[in-house]
Amino acid sequence: MTQLDFALITGAGAVLAGFLGSLTGLGGGVVITPMLTILFGVDIRYAIGASLITVIATSSGAAAAYVKEGFTNIRVGMFLEVATTIGALIGAALAGVFAPSVIAVIFGLVLIYSAIVSVHPPKEVVDGTPADPWANTLRLNNNYPTPQGTRNYTVHQVGAGFGLMSFAGVLSGLLGIGSGALKVVAMDRVMRLPFKVSTTTSNFMIGVTAAASAGVYLHRGYIDPAIAFPIMLGTLAGALIGSRTLAKLQNQTLRIVFAIVIFFLAAQMMYRGITGNI
Repeated sequence: MTQLDFALITGAGAVLAGFLGSLTGLGGGVVITPMLTILFGVDIRYAIGASLITVIATSSGAAAAYVKEGFTNIRVGMFLEVATTIGALIGAALAGVFAPSVIAVIFGLVLIYSAIVSVHPPKEVVDGTPADPWANTLRLNNNYPTPQGTRNYTVHQVGAGFGLMSFAGVLSGLLGIGSGALKVVAMDRVMRLPFKVSTTTSNFMIGVTAAASAGVYLHRGYIDPAIAFPIMLGTLAGALIGSRTLAKLQNQTLRIVFAIVIFFLAAQMMYRGITGNI
């Protein structure tokens, strides 16, 4: 296979990854790494490096729109980015210590969790109880637009949310994914932010988290432009197509199909990791 053929085939696969990722809110990173590793035999560390570059690009494009629309809580995002960035640096460092087989098994477990969250996303619940004292001190409480007008909300369990974000950052740096599923659950169910605020703030944070760990992968030589560039372009195109077709499709059906694909990839990654064939 020539370099051009490889770029065209992986780019086409990335279009599908970006399309599915945009429809489910999990991003294309959960598909890209196993796709490159299982289907194309790319070393898992180079696959993770390409995935991180893709996460940075896709997050940056969508984040600006959400901030403009008033959904993203910038203060919460910047505060929690401290935790995710530290975690991402730790995760990227661990990637150089753990054997590829161990990383593959961990990745498979995270894929299974992402698939479950995809099929059963959290429901939006606005909590009217008093805010965490730290939320008042850091001025994290905010509001967001709804069809009925602006709605205020308060932030809870700031410390627990910060701790979970550190763990999400470790997974992001170790596996080359945005860890969006874990971040959304942490903000939605622990910090009790409205679901739309959680998802948009997570998207705002993902690019910064990925950028922190991408620097470590770049320093170690695990980011190959010949792999990362077509993957990035394909994922961006797929995400754009997905955002424009979302309203025309039955989202729950797509989530189920996505979950089936993710479970298959998870089984393959874990099998290859356990058998050492990766």
